[in-house]
This record gives sequence, structure tokens and C-alpha cells, in this order.
Amino acid sequence: MSLRLGDTAPDFIQDSTEGKIQFHDWIGDHWAVLYSHPADFTPVCTTELGRTAKLSEAFAARNTKVIALSIDPVEAHHKWMSDIEETQGQAVDFPIIADHDRRVAELYDLIHPNAGTTGTVRAVFIIDPAKKIRATITYPASTGRNFAEILRVIDSLQLTDSHSVATPADWEQGDECVILPSIKSEEELKALFPKGWKELKPYLRTTPQPNR
Repeated sequence: MSLRLGDTAPDFIQDSTEGKIQFHDWIGDHWAVLYSHPADFTPVCTTELGRTAKLSEAFAARNTKVIALSIDPVEAHHKWMSDIEETQGQAVDFPIIADHDRRVAELYDLIHPNAGTTGTVRAVFIIDPAKKIRATITYPASTGRNFAEILRVIDSLQLTDSHSVATPADWEQGDECVILPSIKSEEELKALFPKGWKELKPYLRTTPQPNR
């Protein structure tokens, strides 16, 4: 199943380290990050789960819940969580799905045969409260994720959902944004962007971040 931006994230019921989870109910009115791991007791994944736990306050500040997935069983997850706390200095405080029958892996197309026939790829799905997939990032098993980038994408999505702007290359919180080309009239520009704007080209106008 090939999932595209704007698709409804497939719902599922699956075991996890926090009991059975019905995914859409678990998301509730939050944003969510679902991210997959090739297997338990692997070095890159161990660092990733530790890093996620250290960022729990950053995700919570963005009304975002995080859930991880591996095809190993719950018992293995709990043993692995002890290793993560010991080596990364942080207890895992979010659920890890035990996708032992690969039900979720199939729903989200997480096994890519040309990369590997058993473990899942290192995928990220950013999902909004309406349960729509808003962004996806896929890494090979050998490359750990950049969690600053995942947070940056969430910041951009939440900002651009509520203001008529887009975020330019390398944008971070507090940087200038670009005004949507669909905003044409001077009156509308003044109403939407009271801090002013700069016109570099008719289609390229910058403005201070509206919610800062």
C-alpha cells in the first residue's frame, strides 16, 4: 500500500509496550509521529529512542505524541527499553508497537524488498489531528534520523496551517517566512501581515514570522 501526503493514516489495533493501541483513538486531538525501526537491540535505533525520550517536552509543547514500531514482540521491547535507559541515560516514556505479525508494516509499506526483506525501513510519518499524513521521511537502516528536522517540519506544518505563509529553505522558528503567491491585494497583505513585508519578486515576498 503506497501512502501519499493527504491520505488518512491507516488505523490499526496492535500490541505495544503500553498495552493494545487503537491508533486513531491513541492520537486523539494531537499531532502524532509514527516511526519505524528495523529491529530491537540495534545500535542506531537505540540512540534514536533515547533521543526521542530526551525530547519528550519538545514534542509535548507541539501537542505531538510519538510512537515507535518494531517487528519484535513486546517482551523484547521491554528488555530493549532497559538497555536504552542504561546506555542513553533516559527512560523510554512513549509506546513501542510490537508489530510481530507485520500488520502495521504492511499497512504503511515499511518493508522495502530492495533494501531488505525482513526488517522495516527507518520511516517517519507526521500525522495531524484529523489523522491525515502531512509529511513522510524515509531513511536507510544505516542512517539515524535527525530529530531537529522532525521538530522543524512539525513547526512548519503547524505555522503554515494557521497563517498564509510557507517556510523557505533552512527555515527555523523565528526566521522570516514567505507569503503565499495567492495573496494578491494590498489590503489583504496589510491585514494579514501588519509587521510588513519585502518584495524581492512579485512571487517572492518575505515577512517576519506571523506568530512571533
